[in-house]
Amino acid sequence: MSSVITAKGLTKRYGKRVAVDGIDFDIPAGRIVGLIGPNGSGKTTTLKAALGLIPFEGSLSVLGFDPRTQRDDLMQDVCFIADVAILPRWLRVKDAIDFVAGVHPRFNREKAERYIAATSLRLTMRVKEMSKGMIVQLHLALVMAIDAKLLVLDEPTLGLDILYRKQFYQNLLEDYFDEHKTIVITTHQVEEVEHILTDLMFIREGRIVLAASMEEIGERYIEVMVSHDKLSAANALQPIDRRTVFGKSVMLFDAASNGVSRQQLAALGETRNPSVADLFVATMKGSYA
Repeated sequence: MSSVITAKGLTKRYGKRVAVDGIDFDIPAGRIVGLIGPNGSGKTTTLKAALGLIPFEGSLSVLGFDPRTQRDDLMQDVCFIADVAILPRWLRVKDAIDFVAGVHPRFNREKAERYIAATSLRLTMRVKEMSKGMIVQLHLALVMAIDAKLLVLDEPTLGLDILYRKQFYQNLLEDYFDEHKTIVITTHQVEEVEHILTDLMFIREGRIVLAASMEEIGERYIEVMVSHDKLSAANALQPIDRRTVFGKSVMLFDAASNGVSRQQLAALGETRNPSVADLFVATMKGSYA
């Protein structure tokens, strides 16, 4: 399977501050990748570099193109939803559809109108009449109707209520994603995207600290609710994190790093796979606190 994005030594500095620190990663085609990190970790900077929006150091190939020198060619096959949707206040919904239809050869007017019909938007409505959530809905409808090979979503549902957020991700799976498309998502609402991700990348202080498929993560990370009489034995196996839930000790183990098996851990107490949110907190802070 060919790679959609390949980075080697990707670096971005803003003055003396290093926003992205020499990272390497590879994203194959036909995957849904969650790029997750705290504020200021470098995730949006990484996306902007991939889209040719900022200069950078190192090597970066996106759909076979160099974003620095071949951005026009690259953007024929890429869609991007930023965390802030900025549209002219005088613009009507139907004008926005006409504009995108006129500038992008892969725009599907029927699909855009179908997305809009599922919202409270009207074709004659102007942006100045819309709530923040409605503006985001229009932006999503326009971009989702473009048949791109790579869809980059930077906090795509910011400002939407939970019902539309869930509907958006459902549409993403049913109406957009297939084996020929790749989606990269950044979001702080990791619980809402966990079920659709095929791969996970954690970024912290400009460096990739975890990159694996969801299958690999399911096999590698194991959470155990340890019984009181097994605490010493559990601690001896070097958990990467500990927390207390209703007076019981819950420990997180990385089976790949310390060589423990699921069978060994099952002898200590009830085992389960950690959520992405719990794994994120443990990886970023070393604590669930």
